[in-house]
Amino acid sequence: MDVLKEVYKVVESRIKEKPENSYVSKLTTDDTKKAINKICEKIGEEAAETIIAAKDEDKREIIYESADLIFHTMILLAYFGVEYEELMDEFKRRMK
Repeated sequence: MDVLKEVYKVVESRIKEKPENSYVSKLTTDDTKKAINKICEKIGEEAAETIIAAKDEDKREIIYESADLIFHTMILLAYFGVEYEELMDEFKRRMK
């Protein structure tokens, strides 16, 4: 199993099970509007940090911040019930 799929499955389980010490759980346990705002704020923050890393031409930071951006995007997708396979299907569709 690829690592992105594994991470996605963990994110889904943290949203569903809401373990007490989980970062994902803390982002997603508020009421819907507040949770969405928190997740989107993190995506915006990580996108800005990725852009800054790129402008600084810092490959290590680009990798680090891109991983954060992808992770927070996964949280948003899983929060809205998007299955990993649905996302992969969209990528496959675009390759045609």
